[in-house]
Formats: sequence, structure tokens, C-alpha cells
Amino acid sequence: MAELLTALVLTSPPGAGDLEEATVASVRADLKGGEIREESWLGPGEAWQALFVAEDGLDLELLRARLAAGISAQSIDVNIIPGAHEWRRKKLLVADMEATIIEQECLDELASYVGLRDRVAGITKRAMRGELDFESALKERVALLKDLGSDVLETVYSRVSLMPGAETLVATMRQHGATCALVSGGFTFFASRVAARLGFDTCQANVLEMAGSRVAGTVAMPILGREAKQAVLERLRHELELVESQTLAVGDGANDLGMIKTAGLGVAFRAKPIVAAEAQASIVHGDLTALLYLQGYRKEEFVT
Repeated sequence: MAELLTALVLTSPPGAGDLEEATVASVRADLKGGEIREESWLGPGEAWQALFVAEDGLDLELLRARLAAGISAQSIDVNIIPGAHEWRRKKLLVADMEATIIEQECLDELASYVGLRDRVAGITKRAMRGELDFESALKERVALLKDLGSDVLETVYSRVSLMPGAETLVATMRQHGATCALVSGGFTFFASRVAARLGFDTCQANVLEMAGSRVAGTVAMPILGREAKQAVLERLRHELELVESQTLAVGDGANDLGMIKTAGLGVAFRAKPIVAAEAQASIVHGDLTALLYLQGYRKEEFVT
């Protein structure tokens, strides 16, 4: 019977050179309770991994926290992925869009044009932290945009910027046979364009209703929130005849928690505390290529 290996992965921002041999040596020496079977640089100066056998009863989260505390002065993410096996490279990616695949929260950007950015952004933050019901918060924010012209939607989209690493993440996973799905609590106006731009296989989001060329102030029902995002992941997994361990979900807000906790690998990306606390892995310092390193990809395998 093959040993059940656990992966310890260190990642840092690409090009920063924060991850050095001295850091690796320090972490290696502090890896108590695990016998290393294999270690390697996945990306020189960017990502290193050790595959180890964990002792019975070893608390992996406490181990991760201890290792992270030892190098907390550096911009390095420390993650431990149990059960590194044949399904480490996932066959399904389900990704949130706003503040994950793109850098903006589009609704907040739209609110700037009616002089309500601070008010709307405050509601957005509370909803993403799980302090407000997502559906109610979305309806409240959209109502404030009533009568905004469609030209403003176009302007906001023209200013959308991709999160660093987004193109490489999607292109690399697709080239290696994965299906990539974009799921957003935002609007199809933006999500469908971002999905096409990056080559996502499928896209789902909410429909911002229009009255002619102006925002009606309402969202078409049903609203795609936490449960709907999780349902998308589960539906695609069944359609593709995959097991749970072959799936990856990534997001930053409370409405992403359902899919993050359901996926074989759920990643909190620059996320709110409630999300980071419950996700299997968390990326704070790196970009989206860190998700490839978590799957064991080497930098030379990246598709750019």
C-alpha cells in the first residue's frame, strides 16, 4: 500500500525573490512530526515543496501555523495539502470573479458614478465578511444604481484589470485537461466578457436588469449566491464524472465558502478572515499562479 503523502508548499510573489535557501532550511528544520520523502523547487525563488509522511495524530493546521509564524517577517504563504496523490492536479476549477480573477468589485465601481461609492463599498465589505445576507445586500446596492446609463457599464468594464496570474492559471489548467468555470455574484455584463477574455469554459453570474438603456435597479431572480455557487461546482463535477478530490475552488468572500468547503482543494485568495479561517489553503502574498504551485505544477509547465 502506497504511503499517504502530505504536501508542504511555500510560495512567494513572483519576481520578489523572497523565498531563499535559508528560509527553506529553517522551515525544513522546524518540520517536526513529519518525515520528508521528497522535496523540490517548483519555481526558483518563488515556490518550494516537501512531500512528507505525517505522524499519526499530527495536527496539520497547528503545524502550518507554527511554520508560518517562524517566517512571518517574510512575504511567504505556507500551506499544507494532505493526501498528495494522483488527483493533486485538478480537473475542474471553479473561480469567483471580483477581487479574485479581476482586481475590482464592479458594483462599487458603478456606485462611483452616482456618488455613492463609500456607501456601497461598505455594504459590499460587510456582505463579503458574512455580516449581511448576500441576496438582500445585492438588492440594496443595485437599487441605488437605478437610472444609471448603459454607457457607464461600458466605461467600468474598460477599466477592469485582471488579477496577476489569472491568465496563466486558466491557460495552464486548460492545457492540462481541466475545465474552468467562472461563477460570480456580480453581473453577466462583466462576467461573460471576462470569461471570454480568459478562455473560461463556462460562466454564470447575476443578470442586472435594464429599462431600455438604463439600469432598472433590480436583479433578475434567482440570485446567484453562496448556495448557487456551490451547486455549480457540484453540477459540473457530476457532469464531468469527477470525484471531489479532482476539484478546485477559489474565492475571497463569504458567498464563496460553500464551494470552497465542497471542493477537493478550496483556496482563500486575499480573502476575508472568515474565508481564510475555513479554507484548506490561503494565499495572501502571492498571485494566482500560487494555485498552480499548490497543485504541484512547476514553473516551466506554466502556459503564459
